[in-house]
Amino acid sequence: MGVLDIVSPGVLTGPQVVKLFEYAREHQFAIPAINVTSSSTANAVLEAARDIKAPIIIQVSQGGSAYFAGKGLANDKQQASILGAIAAAHHVRTVAKAYGVPVVMHSDHCAEKLLPWFDGMLDADEAYHKEHGEALFSSHMLDLSEEPKEKNIATCAKYFERMTKIGVWLEMEIGITGGEEDGVDNSEVDNASLYTQPEDIFEVYDALSKIGPGFSIAAAFGNVHGVYKPGNVKLRPEILAKHQEHVAQKIGKPNDKPLFLVFHGGSGSTKDEIKTAVHSGVVKMNVDTDTQFAYLVGIRDFVTKKKDYLQTQVGNPEGEDKPNKKFYDPRVWVREGEKTLTERVKEACKDLGNVAYTVVPPDSGSFIEAVEAGQPKPHRRGPMPSRIKRCSISGPSADCE
Repeated sequence: MGVLDIVSPGVLTGPQVVKLFEYAREHQFAIPAINVTSSSTANAVLEAARDIKAPIIIQVSQGGSAYFAGKGLANDKQQASILGAIAAAHHVRTVAKAYGVPVVMHSDHCAEKLLPWFDGMLDADEAYHKEHGEALFSSHMLDLSEEPKEKNIATCAKYFERMTKIGVWLEMEIGITGGEEDGVDNSEVDNASLYTQPEDIFEVYDALSKIGPGFSIAAAFGNVHGVYKPGNVKLRPEILAKHQEHVAQKIGKPNDKPLFLVFHGGSGSTKDEIKTAVHSGVVKMNVDTDTQFAYLVGIRDFVTKKKDYLQTQVGNPEGEDKPNKKFYDPRVWVREGEKTLTERVKEACKDLGNVAYTVVPPDSGSFIEAVEAGQPKPHRRGPMPSRIKRCSISGPSADCE
């Protein structure tokens, strides 16, 4: 059974989002969530997912949303961020099915001071749901981790009541992700705050599971936004398994993994840290810093290589009268950034085991271990080992090679 046996291509909402994350948790792989700031970056992410035939999460931050709408717009009341997020969601909805892969359209960290942005997106969800029978977005994140725990949980529950009525998934955060992102600076917080306690996780689960199943928890295990020198960030992804065990014991299902967990600050993580997190029930990992740099690399290298063709509109090493339009046309150099971003997204998918397998190989406990073992590599053409089938995610099992 492949992913498209349980969900459809295009933007997912409601029960399909739940099914996708249940499938990921069961088969021990996670889906990278890539922040986008333009149609160019969104298209590059979709291209990567199409090429490796895997589901993908596209997300917008508050600042990224404002950029999507245009930096020339006022944003004193979050109006540009609301407009940009809605524009991004409509764009992704318009093109996603053409890429033939399932897409989760998500909004990233929303602190308390940014709640007007969140409210604006929910208003758009409800309006879209009234007209189309589903919400505009797949999911939203509330990040009230800087608030007292009781307020954090209560506010999330209040919003989740509203979101479940239109089938929108909620991601919440408890415990603090270090570093700085979109104006929220946690670089000086006490290290103890970077590790969520199992009791706190159960309080979240107990409150939200009474409302609905469509929620995930970003639990802190030393995560930090950005990329830092080795040794400066002490991740402890093994504590995520303890969270699963604690909640499972509390609800009387000791062999289950009841939680959908999220890995924030994923850029720069080692493959072992990623694997441990995924085995512990992480179904989503945020990747932003690495993909931002990847987008730059293609453009940087093109400009460096073609610098003598980018000084004037006419005249280059091939002759004083030679035109340079085919070099300075944005469709040329922006495309180079899309190419390198696409490759980095593919790498993130492979690291997380998010590839086009239809079954878990018998000698491996998870998709992520199958990728590590090269059983087979997801892009490989030609015959496959008899114990493993490689199928197009866009077709039924009968299309397996």
